Amino acid sequence: MGPDIKRRRLLPWAVVGLWVVVIAVAAMFAGKLGDVQRDEAVDYLPASADSTHVEKVRQALPGGETTDLIVVYHRDGGLTAADRTTAEEQLARVAAEQKLTAPPKGIPSEDGTLLMYPIASAVPDEPGIDKEAVQIAFVEDVRALTTEGGGSGAGGGGSGLDIEVAGSGAVQSDMEAVFESIDGTLMMATVLVVAVLLIITYRSPFLWIVPLFVVGAAAVSSMAVVYGLVQAFDTVVSSQSSAIMTVLVFGAGTDYALLLVARYREELRRVPQPYDAMRIALRGCGPAVLASSGTVAAGLLCLMAADLNSSSGMGPIAAIGVVCALIAMLTLLPAILVLLGRRVFWPLIPVHGSEGKQRRSFFAAMGTSAARRPVAVLATGLVVLGALALGVLNLPGALKQEDGFIDKPESVVGMARLADAFPEQSAQPISIMAPDGRADAALDTARSVSGVAEAEQGRSGGGWTEITVYAKDAPESAGETATIERLRSTLDDETYVGGPSAQQIDLADTNARDRLYVIPLVVIAVLLILIALLRSLVAPLMLVFAVVVVWGASMGIGGLVFGPLLGFTGMDPGLALLSFVFLVALGVDYGIFLMHRMREEALKGAEPEAAALTALRTTGGVIASAGVVLAATFGVLAGLPLVMLVEMGLLVAVGVLLDTFLVRTYLVTSASVLLGRKVWWPGALSKPPTAPRSGGGQGGQGGRSGPGGQDGPGDREREPVGTGA
Repeated sequence: MGPDIKRRRLLPWAVVGLWVVVIAVAAMFAGKLGDVQRDEAVDYLPASADSTHVEKVRQALPGGETTDLIVVYHRDGGLTAADRTTAEEQLARVAAEQKLTAPPKGIPSEDGTLLMYPIASAVPDEPGIDKEAVQIAFVEDVRALTTEGGGSGAGGGGSGLDIEVAGSGAVQSDMEAVFESIDGTLMMATVLVVAVLLIITYRSPFLWIVPLFVVGAAAVSSMAVVYGLVQAFDTVVSSQSSAIMTVLVFGAGTDYALLLVARYREELRRVPQPYDAMRIALRGCGPAVLASSGTVAAGLLCLMAADLNSSSGMGPIAAIGVVCALIAMLTLLPAILVLLGRRVFWPLIPVHGSEGKQRRSFFAAMGTSAARRPVAVLATGLVVLGALALGVLNLPGALKQEDGFIDKPESVVGMARLADAFPEQSAQPISIMAPDGRADAALDTARSVSGVAEAEQGRSGGGWTEITVYAKDAPESAGETATIERLRSTLDDETYVGGPSAQQIDLADTNARDRLYVIPLVVIAVLLILIALLRSLVAPLMLVFAVVVVWGASMGIGGLVFGPLLGFTGMDPGLALLSFVFLVALGVDYGIFLMHRMREEALKGAEPEAAALTALRTTGGVIASAGVVLAATFGVLAGLPLVMLVEMGLLVAVGVLLDTFLVRTYLVTSASVLLGRKVWWPGALSKPPTAPRSGGGQGGQGGRSGPGGQDGPGDREREPVGTGA
């Protein structure tokens, strides 16, 4: 047995064996990722904002960080004496069983329908203490203690007395509960969606299992790597970034699998041995897959320049997911396919020397129509996208914290009751941190600021004094926002203003700043990668312009859907930036697949129009399949119970579909036909050939150009790539 034959037999087994070890080791750590996820306020807030400083100082004050709650008792017709007795007894039990920072004191509303008890408990600042778990346990204990003997509300039993545990700590606890339910739901839904789409694409009872297993291995590996980063560098992983990473691994990984399997199927018809067919397929589509994954990773890493902690932390985590998906699809997937041989394609086995089933190519027809009237197609497409982009004028304002849930939890219902019962004063505090020497002056200044209903001095320690302020206007209203801005402008520069509402203001302001810096950075990074891959300036500019237009149209569709159809009252401040990064990086993927194939045809001597149509015909199917899979995986987010994830999922899914079926098939093709050889300017392909290329021919009918695995004779008669035939 020759060394070449031994290598062919041993290499795939060695790769599979290595991955078995990797998966076994990774599985031990992947499950621990949920234990190190952090969703505290400082993990999402801007790094340099006032509210971030306030939150950090609060945690360092005597008693440490506190969990602030408001127990709400409400009866429509007015509270009875028995209701007040119930409230006093329940809060007495809470005080007896929980370590509160101060005794509970009831505050009645003027109309007598509501009684609220603000309470707080210090979170121990000790090594090894899971602060989030302590906070959640406190909220659950208070809810359990106030359920006993309650009425018909959240803690009710049918007497007409409504009881809710509200306040910032309860809202955070409810948010944590939602995130905990998301992990398992998201993974199961994503696996199911990808499995169904792969079965439809491949029309095989076996083939779909292979890429699904491989992408699952990539997901486990990525979670283990991220867990290692947390342990080694204390990297912050939020539930949001973990969810996005899962979607990206499944979406991008399946896309790469579709492209590789489609090219492998082609080569099996021309090459007798699966090992050789896979080697040629990897050489043919490997550069495009590497470039596309590199583009996505580079775009995501640009998020590290963001000042918003949640955005900057998401960049490397999501990039790790894409890289793990790439490695798995270029190593484990080829090895398994080679070992299984042609039979994995049953019942549509690609027999050596056979031709694909003859059928009219849908994408060939679309390309022909685009080439027949390129100016009309291009103009119409741009007008449609521009008209859709006008919908951004109807986008809702910033999303309030209590409006972030699809189904309003107990804490949000309670906060709404408080706003109705105390219209003269906000029930949500504004926190001020002042140096000890200036605390008294800061308190006097805060009380004199227009819009402040009440201000009182609280804890002191470490050189800081806490001042709690209540505004006259409702939380996160325009009036309260103006009050916070007046406090910040009136108080000295060394005094910080924070709290839940101030955090939302800082989130919106920082996202606006991040968009100005990160968006150009993403465009430049993607453009440089495209220039290096395509050896051109015009083609990369065309592709980047196309994905930016798609992003604008997607945002416009969001404006037409979020409020009018879905009833969302706000939009997450980070949505514009994150959707831009995802749509540009992922959208350019399909442009790379298309233009890389077009460049192959041009290198073989095809005329510009023929090269564009051949590229669309041969890659249109796989791009469509990949686009549907990616859109569907992001669409899974739209079924989750948080508004910010629903909005993200819808925007990216719609953008990917627009990019796949309108921009790539019609606009890029028609623009390429119009530009002709200029699309490759200033590269060598932009110049007319001085002599016929050896072995070449019109329309790319030449033979193989070497080990790169380009198509040879007969490619025009083969099935469209990615159709599953």
